[in-house]
Amino acid sequence: VTSALAFDVLPLKLHPFSQSTPTGLDCVGWKQRIAFPVIADGALDKSALTDDVGSEEDLYEDFRSSNHRYGHAGGGGEQLAINELISDGSVVYAEALWDHVTMDDQELGFKAGDVIEVMDATNKEWWWGRILDSEGWFPASFVRLRVNQDEPMEDYPLKVEGGKDDDSSSGTRRFGMGQTSKDQMRTNVINEIISTERDYIKHLKDICEGYIKQCRKRADMFTEEQLKTIFGNIEDIYRCQKKFVKALEKKFNKDHPHLSEVGSCFLEYQTEFQIYSEYCNNHPNACMELSRLTKVNKYVYFFEACRLLQKMIDISLDGFLLTPVQKICKYPLQLAELLKYTNPQHRDFKDVEAALNAMKNVARLINERKRRLENIDKIAQWQSSIEDWEGEDVLVRSSELIYSGELTKISHPQAKSQQRMFFLFDHQLVCCKKDLLRRDILYYKSRINMDDMEILDVEDGKDKDFNTSVKNAFKLHCQDTEEVYLFCAKKPEQKQRWLKAFESERRQVQLDQETGFSITEVQKKQAMLNASKQQHTGKPKAVTRPYYDFLMRQKHPTLPSTLPQQQVFMLAEPKRKPSNFWQNISRLTPFRK
Repeated sequence: VTSALAFDVLPLKLHPFSQSTPTGLDCVGWKQRIAFPVIADGALDKSALTDDVGSEEDLYEDFRSSNHRYGHAGGGGEQLAINELISDGSVVYAEALWDHVTMDDQELGFKAGDVIEVMDATNKEWWWGRILDSEGWFPASFVRLRVNQDEPMEDYPLKVEGGKDDDSSSGTRRFGMGQTSKDQMRTNVINEIISTERDYIKHLKDICEGYIKQCRKRADMFTEEQLKTIFGNIEDIYRCQKKFVKALEKKFNKDHPHLSEVGSCFLEYQTEFQIYSEYCNNHPNACMELSRLTKVNKYVYFFEACRLLQKMIDISLDGFLLTPVQKICKYPLQLAELLKYTNPQHRDFKDVEAALNAMKNVARLINERKRRLENIDKIAQWQSSIEDWEGEDVLVRSSELIYSGELTKISHPQAKSQQRMFFLFDHQLVCCKKDLLRRDILYYKSRINMDDMEILDVEDGKDKDFNTSVKNAFKLHCQDTEEVYLFCAKKPEQKQRWLKAFESERRQVQLDQETGFSITEVQKKQAMLNASKQQHTGKPKAVTRPYYDFLMRQKHPTLPSTLPQQQVFMLAEPKRKPSNFWQNISRLTPFRK
């Protein structure tokens, strides 16, 4: 099962923070007065909230009794509607946003894009579903309900080849006013794209005005660094999405939605959508900081007061902060569905097709950056296992292990040869020595700055510089100091792997410069801290999180005991379980030793 960060249960909630989903969080029960309320007009007056709107208890009860539900997916009225449909005998389908990888036979595993028949949605977090002849629990936040529920299931998985459906008759049925069934389906998808964008903008506005604005007024509770950790660059995303929605609205044909041409909007903003990468990478840090703060009651009360004053739906802050992560993953699915119901003759067809590929590329970029950030923990653990480490941490300059293996290093004077283990990271090559008795123990010896090096292929025979015979050799030449390093591999194919690895290292450095990829100081420090803790305990830390234990229905098995974390986004490979040192190193490298 996808790994989960451990969170403590909040004192006033029935269950802990959910990083997996913003939906279905139970109402918070207030039994105490808010000691540090939010000030609506900016004055730091603790009595302001009570004077303006009554006591905190009254404020909360007003919202509880008003029956206002600001409809959100998977909770409230929609969840009730789903169960009513199921109980009436209707078939409800959902589409997977992300992979759900599980080894539990009571859970339903699936890949992003799979279509699941929802058989029971009584529980807010876990639904019961079926794919072909397999049934089981799956996390509700990992799916989106299919827009066109009335479409036959057997037609849905058909792929669009060259813009034509396999079922040529699907466009012949008509729905009044000359609309074909395909036009009606396209109308449904267009309406969903527009409506969900409007809802999303409201969520972003609520976060920026309801939480960030209020937090900045309380310098006694929050530092700027804390706010940057919790909210990331969500204000930049809000500004970007407001422009994007305006562009969508201009392309939206209210009278005939199926004629809308929205593909160009996605193409126009594909580059700006890359700002989601920074947000998604920071999201785990935001959850950890929130978990730390909400161990103190005044922060729990403060965040709840923010929500109530902004008249936001009954979702906790961590749930709201997950919505951008989910949103960027939904775009490829929405565009794929839109393309399916767009005729090749439609003026929007080529743009939608291009937009789908563009948004898939955005998702891949985010996944790659996410993978890189997950690798820094492994690199930190690797460094902590090296004896006699000297100098700066690897993470100061590097974030990717490109290749590793044994080489013979030949040094001046007298062409002295030494067997060493080498680890090629972006920007640097680290040299280690194996312990004579315990070969799994490594000692740090030196490192080489790859930014100043050029790679020289050396022919078999006598080398003039070192006055010695070599085989399967290559050199690293420092252009600034004219220093030369000579290395020999055991086999010709190993030498070729090293030469390719050096080329990959330079490409990686160049790509990082072009895309602006970097690791924050906070992330580096956290990775090294985690590694030192893990080394101290001598075994991997448990990263599971408790989930409230009850039966949803007697006919079903018990609910899963852990709530999965969505940290691997769409198109990403499932995480692997922690392994021993050498396996970790091999998995970090794109080449096999």
